[in-house]
Amino acid sequence: MSCDTGLLRALAPGMPRSGERLGAELGISRAAVWKAVQRLRTLGVEIESLPRRGYRLAAPLELLDAAAIRAALPQSLAAGLAAIEVHDAIDSTNARVLAAAPPGRLIACLAEHQSAGRGRRGRSWFAAPGAGICLSVGGRFAAAPADFAALAPAVGAACATALAAAGVPEIRLKWPNDLLLGEGKLGGILVELRGEAQGPVTLAVGVGINLRLAASTRAAILAGGGLAPADLSGCPVPGRNRLAAALLEAVAGCLVAPAAMLGESARATWQARDALRGRKVRVEGAGAVLEGRARGLDESGALLLEGADGTRRRVTAGEVSLREAP
Repeated sequence: MSCDTGLLRALAPGMPRSGERLGAELGISRAAVWKAVQRLRTLGVEIESLPRRGYRLAAPLELLDAAAIRAALPQSLAAGLAAIEVHDAIDSTNARVLAAAPPGRLIACLAEHQSAGRGRRGRSWFAAPGAGICLSVGGRFAAAPADFAALAPAVGAACATALAAAGVPEIRLKWPNDLLLGEGKLGGILVELRGEAQGPVTLAVGVGINLRLAASTRAAILAGGGLAPADLSGCPVPGRNRLAAALLEAVAGCLVAPAAMLGESARATWQARDALRGRKVRVEGAGAVLEGRARGLDESGALLLEGADGTRRRVTAGEVSLREAP
């Protein structure tokens, strides 16, 4: 365990701790404690300096715990998982699942911090240590990649339902893979596949949720060209481990069988929570720019875009982005 990780764990309860006491517990000097504080602040951790009292997190932190997450899952799912891994730091939870996924069973990987977290189109996913949920679930399947064509919107609908059940209000879905709180981006979904056209396939579904964002992290997200972010700091949601378990259950439920087509329940959820439905949008990607009104999703999860002449065309996921048309 690094001194940065040890410091985060020592400060997690939210009580002030002096630099001298922290140094004694971690076996480092007070100067090393100060340097670790600065490194964590650079990563977006909100640490307050209190005169003559030491350091304190701006809010208490519930650290991720594999046993607590497993205990919050339905017994059948908990028993069927090959593993629930919790890492202090990792490059990417999706990359870990793709590398370690066993055949015929699911594996889940979570991390307090990702050094190379990713969103769609190669964008970075910013999350300060302990400030969000970075979760990936996946495995190896006999199915072909095409059998999972509608997986991303199916997972989005399932996660939106889980978040709403946990007490998060106004959860909406933005095609193809964004979870919105109001007009801000609360989280995202990244599906990655490795395999031959006829199968088998190794699959990882990553879900990132913002729990508490520091001002520096918000600025980094905006500088990266993403949507304005939102977090759950003002929502009365359950503890971090219980919320992680609810999201894990939602994703795992979508992997029970390949999702080449959206089920009726998932499409109904999209229709009820679709942030773009009926609105003018611009679709950019693959060297083309399309404008029209978003008319929901078809059975395959493709966006239905209605042109000025009333004709509709399917827009599939991939290298596309959506922005409100002027």
